[in-house]
Amino acid sequence: MTADRGEVLLRRVLAGADAAAGVDPFGSWSFDGDGPLRHVARVPARDGDAVPWPDWVPPEVRAAFLRRGVRAPWRHQAEAASLAHAGRDVVVATGTASGKSLAYQLPVLSRLAADPRATALYLSPTKALAADQLRALAELDLPGVRAAALDGDTAVEERDWARAHSRWIFSNPDMLHRAVLPRHARWATFLRRLHVVVVDECHTYRGVFGSHVALLLRRLLRVAARYGSHPTVVLASATVAEPAAFASRLTGRDVTAVTVDGSPHAGRTVALWEPPLLPELTGENGAPVRRPAGTEAARMLADLVIEGARTLAFVRSRRGAELTALGARRLLADVDPDLAARVAAYRGGYLPEERRALEAALASGALLGVATTNALELGVDIAGLDAVVVAGFPGTRASFWQQAGRAGRATDSALVVLVARDDPMDTYLVHHPEALLGRPVEGCVLDPTNPYVLAPQLVCAAAELPLTQADVDGPFGGAPAAAVLEELVADGVLRRRPTGWFWPSTRERPAGSVDIRGSGLGQVAVVEAGTGRMLGTADAASAPATLHPGAIHLHRGESHLVEELDLDAGVALVVAADPGWRTDARSTADVQVVRVLSRREHGPVGVGFAEVDVSTQVVAYQRRAPDGTVLETVPLDMPEQTLRTRSVFYDVDDAALAAAGIGPDDVPGALHAAEHAAIGLLPLFAICDRWDIGGMSTALHPHTGRPTVFVHDGHPGGAGFAERGHQVLGAWLTATRSAIRDCGCRSGCPSCVQSPKCGNGNAPLDKRGAVAVLDVVLAALSGPSRSGTERHRAGDR
Repeated sequence: MTADRGEVLLRRVLAGADAAAGVDPFGSWSFDGDGPLRHVARVPARDGDAVPWPDWVPPEVRAAFLRRGVRAPWRHQAEAASLAHAGRDVVVATGTASGKSLAYQLPVLSRLAADPRATALYLSPTKALAADQLRALAELDLPGVRAAALDGDTAVEERDWARAHSRWIFSNPDMLHRAVLPRHARWATFLRRLHVVVVDECHTYRGVFGSHVALLLRRLLRVAARYGSHPTVVLASATVAEPAAFASRLTGRDVTAVTVDGSPHAGRTVALWEPPLLPELTGENGAPVRRPAGTEAARMLADLVIEGARTLAFVRSRRGAELTALGARRLLADVDPDLAARVAAYRGGYLPEERRALEAALASGALLGVATTNALELGVDIAGLDAVVVAGFPGTRASFWQQAGRAGRATDSALVVLVARDDPMDTYLVHHPEALLGRPVEGCVLDPTNPYVLAPQLVCAAAELPLTQADVDGPFGGAPAAAVLEELVADGVLRRRPTGWFWPSTRERPAGSVDIRGSGLGQVAVVEAGTGRMLGTADAASAPATLHPGAIHLHRGESHLVEELDLDAGVALVVAADPGWRTDARSTADVQVVRVLSRREHGPVGVGFAEVDVSTQVVAYQRRAPDGTVLETVPLDMPEQTLRTRSVFYDVDDAALAAAGIGPDDVPGALHAAEHAAIGLLPLFAICDRWDIGGMSTALHPHTGRPTVFVHDGHPGGAGFAERGHQVLGAWLTATRSAIRDCGCRSGCPSCVQSPKCGNGNAPLDKRGAVAVLDVVLAALSGPSRSGTERHRAGDR
């Protein structure tokens, strides 16, 4: 049978890896089981479902879209637009390149055409995406819209013009938080006429940032109501689980979801790829090392460019994108120097005109290959490519399909390759393809009642307008908000009067000191010692481990040595240096249970969810050669940090462990390995990164009195990730056990039980013991359970 374009490209990738491949009459791939190709699946093509233009769309708006080549809307576009036109809050959650923009452009432009005084607000998570949408709107060339950008790059005079004259403002949550709401009286005319609020790529608002944005939207709608407007909210999202429920948590309103995608898409060949082990290298504690995903992606990118395929390679970091593009260019230079010039990197940090030029070159075919961060995942209008290489699972199935959606032309199929990193999550997915290809996408996790988020947001809201009891009982969450307000009044931050809660100052605006994207512990500025030039910032929570004296800090590919860290002043002083080694911090950790929120007994295993204090202290760092060899261990005297957060935990009876063959000397390594692997697999069930969570294991914890494993949120007050883990503990630990058991290493490696952020140098670790521990836990979870006893609650305080 004739192979399609996606299969042809996969053959090229396989040929480049010196692997054999073929297609049998039944459409199944056969390949050498020892090769890197682990699984191949086909996503069939789909025809579009076009419908007539809604009759409420003004003729001039319809004509503008016809001029741009849009003959008729797809069914999901018309359905979402009609709901919004009728005043219903709606979220459209469909795939990449499905035309979600038209779903909110139609109701907004129709409203602006029908009412010359109406205004609209568009919010996106990035400036680049807002600029793309603004440019697309300008191409419609509709009179009277007067669209304008409002972001950190907008000049003062342009901001003044936007406030006075613009009818559709394109902005982001940061500007809404810092510039618009604190000065809402200056925006009164715009807010009084506000009819539609668009929240684009809303699936990116998760965790602590998402919780801040949820409360920020409540502040916006509250202030708008003060001026007499009640705007409709239209949200656009990648496909996520339960989009209506998520959008309702985000906005505080009932939201209707449109999820059936009516747009056409090409077929895709999806390949899961595990790079080979490198026998000449060993990692920490002698663990085997795989070829880096970025190196594999560079080789694939070069092979696909030789084939003439327009290709995106998604890489996890800015530096990785640059290195992948450089690696592909070097390989191509040996074949055809002209082809090497047709490969580039694309990432945040480039000037807007540089990004636009790269996007245009890729769209036109002048560029054949681009290595990019997720900067090209969100909204930027680039689709119809021949191939996408994803170097490392991007953290969620939703993001994977967003990136994969960039590939596929209407008349031919495309290739998508996921290249696994040396990571438990990636290893699990390539060996269990049904977890990626056969399951629905994840749900977004956020918690607007997190007191560490709620407190600063309530202060900002009170400074904008005095808070009333109706505000507290309604949009701000009821009892949790009332408890936080009591503390704010007791601390003298707010004042309580019979009519509500007041911000005591008329001159100070608290929004300027609230970082909606940070951890809540503040920021540390990274400053060049000789010049005073600020290179960037880091969360204060991570600074002791990454910016301690003697640390090597990378900024835009350039190496710097940290000379001094002042946590009180929030400054780290660095000097340019390239000593030829890197640094890894070593730390101690302790988890103290403050309050048990849930507890169940499962025979020899107890499972809980609790409020905890996590104490960490960086005690040393190691200088390592590029191959991982430890050159020196240097002691440090850094202050202890304590984080109040939430954790899921399980504890196991010693007798059950002994019966499973885990002796007392084996318990620490077995629990430690199980903890590491569980942290690596939690992002499969909650939209988070492994760096958003932490853990600790101990052979004897004072609260439980027996061996215990904790996995906790890495943000003050919790971000909802550990709570999600508690809800799906059985499925999560089943996947964890499979990831450890199926890894091909003998005694543990980064693909199963080693962690890149372990403060103990990945020791002790017992791979076999971890599987045995999880066998005990999973067997107990499958049996009956009962509520916690007083013995367990006695430790609460």
